[in-house]
Amino acid sequence: MGGGRPDVPGRTLVLLRHAKAERPTTAPDADRPLTARGHADAAAAGAWLGHGGYLPTVVVCSPAKRTRQTWHDVALGMAAPPIRPLGVPAGQTAPAPAGPSGGGVPSVRYDPRIYHGHAADLLELVRATDPEAGTLLLIGHNPAISELSTLLDPVHADPEGLRTGGIVIHRIDGEWADVAAQAGPIVKWHTARG
Repeated sequence: MGGGRPDVPGRTLVLLRHAKAERPTTAPDADRPLTARGHADAAAAGAWLGHGGYLPTVVVCSPAKRTRQTWHDVALGMAAPPIRPLGVPAGQTAPAPAGPSGGGVPSVRYDPRIYHGHAADLLELVRATDPEAGTLLLIGHNPAISELSTLLDPVHADPEGLRTGGIVIHRIDGEWADVAAQAGPIVKWHTARG
């Protein structure tokens, strides 16, 4: 899975807040799993990304259980067969979304800086992305994931931040290594519900 949308120039940064997780208990926070709704929402997020052509070349994910489960369900949702869009007559197929570059699967890395870090730490992870990558999917937690979105586009970012299962797509013009504050305009956002 790789590449970006053909109608969005440059590189694509997809920020995804993990799906709905179980309430905190006496177990460590990093071990909280997704709820049943969270699993469904994460699969819906994957379907939305896949049908929109936002297929990642690289995935960088927090190692917490709820983010790892979110990625797993997102990947399953992206692999689901496409649904016939409204307005496409039965028996006809819609144009396929931008597909995988080279037909491969994304490179996936679990990085503890996403779990423990701040927006500046996440920005450094973005800057360290493989220069050949067209689309980066970063799966993390609030407040840092929402703060990174605000850092990249303070005018259009949601002041309340991403909800669970929230997705925001940023356009990155230029190289990953050069990404700077206020230099990643928001292209689209979506809150996945399964």
